[in-house]
Amino acid sequence: MSDPSHRPNPLRTAPNLLTLLRICMAPFLVAAILGGHYAVGFWLFIGAGLTDALDGFLARWLHQRSVLGHYLDPVADKLLLSTLFLVLLHKGLMPMTVTVLVFGRDVGILLVAAILYAAVGRREFPPSIVGKANTLVQVGAVAAVLLHQLITNAWVRDLRAFMLTATMVLTVASGLHYAWLVSRRGASSPTGTHPRSNGPGTAV
Repeated sequence: MSDPSHRPNPLRTAPNLLTLLRICMAPFLVAAILGGHYAVGFWLFIGAGLTDALDGFLARWLHQRSVLGHYLDPVADKLLLSTLFLVLLHKGLMPMTVTVLVFGRDVGILLVAAILYAAVGRREFPPSIVGKANTLVQVGAVAAVLLHQLITNAWVRDLRAFMLTATMVLTVASGLHYAWLVSRRGASSPTGTHPRSNGPGTAV
């Protein structure tokens, strides 16, 4: 029998350390945007995105998937994205409609999950294609908004408009998809905990 004291600390695995690094980057990213240093903010955001992609790759390559990573990664994504949507809204760079839809979806999912947990116990909903696409377009929207502050030509402006529209469409679609999942599987027997599956769009 192995000695519990010699079990590896999940916080010390490379994927989880990268996820924690992404969380630690959030205050510096917010400070850069609030200070009007959009070039710094843009590259910090790109760096955060790279850690998101890299931690998923390392989790699979090094076989370091963990229950902690399964929950920590989407929390880091949501913390970073939600904060940036609010900060960009405060700076007048993110439309109110987009921000309300993004937060409305997340709050709705949290409320439904809480009600479902209270009614029938914990249920696992594996990451869906719609949820992954929604997170990707949210990342793209934030990147495009920041890039527009650095480059103001027509193609960047069009890219910004496209990403904001895609964010609204996929936010609504992913919210409806989650509601459909709940109605179809919410009353079924609980499923097991899924191992870490990092990368953009780990949320439903």
